[in-house]
Amino acid sequence: MATAQRAPRDILLDTDAEYQRLTEQHSKYEAELHRISTATYLSSEDLLEEIKLKKMKLHCKDEMERIALRIQRTRAQYTQ
Repeated sequence: MATAQRAPRDILLDTDAEYQRLTEQHSKYEAELHRISTATYLSSEDLLEEIKLKKMKLHCKDEMERIALRIQRTRAQYTQ
């Protein structure tokens, strides 16, 4: 029953391959955004890439949240 005390995110990082993939992808997007934001000069391509990366990062975050909510709902059904 120790699993019931853990946060859904922690459980998902250990057990859900899709959540793990999304987390890794989110981190890659964040690192690339950091690289772009620390550049002294941004070309128009860099600015477009920054917008694209932000959208993809947000998509990953939304999907991770969707998975976490599904787990929370499932867990709530078993505790009722």
